[in-house]
Amino acid sequence: MSKLSRAAMKLSRLMETARPNPRLPSTFFISPKLFSTEASEPILGSTNDQFLRTPPTGLVYGKLTSITKHTTKSDIINLLEGCNLNLENLKVEYGRSYLPVSMMVEFPSRTVFDAAIRAISRKGRLYNLAKVDKSEWDTHAPYDGKAILLHGIPRNALMDDVERTLSGCLYDSSSIQMFVRPTSQGPIRMALVRFPSQALAMHAYITKNRGFCLNNQITVQILY
Repeated sequence: MSKLSRAAMKLSRLMETARPNPRLPSTFFISPKLFSTEASEPILGSTNDQFLRTPPTGLVYGKLTSITKHTTKSDIINLLEGCNLNLENLKVEYGRSYLPVSMMVEFPSRTVFDAAIRAISRKGRLYNLAKVDKSEWDTHAPYDGKAILLHGIPRNALMDDVERTLSGCLYDSSSIQMFVRPTSQGPIRMALVRFPSQALAMHAYITKNRGFCLNNQITVQILY
């Protein structure tokens, strides 16, 4: 056999071995790129995408009810220990007679709100917490312990009489408001007075509670 014939037969055998074997599965010839360790693109509509979503963030607002007139902001902070709340995250909602009816709470996230629900449940459900819109939070202006309410002002009392009652106290005289509100003892005249600080409001409470305006004994309530 000539050298040319032997070379032709060798080339033929090489080409035969290069052909795909029909007995091998087609996946054997899939491009190796598909087996790359690089992360593949996520598939839209995957049933697992719910586990990849980031936790909900942003401020969440709640209304805490079943509070009493003796419930303080510090009581709620202690109740919700671990929620990282401070006094500025709480507002007291008062009714027409200035009895507290609820506590508005600003939470840093939905996760913390849910943690507060669990904390209340663990401690006997003494209070009820419900999610509310931001608009409810915005409608309540906080007093922050810098205002007092004088109960039992005589009907014939004038602004000067209220100022004489508060003699020795440092307050904003332009803030005095006088009005009548229904109470369990019937309609009572009240006066709301604002102070520059909590300390000055507390001083007025200590020195003027159970004092007199004209001939009427008055009681003093600090508003939060």
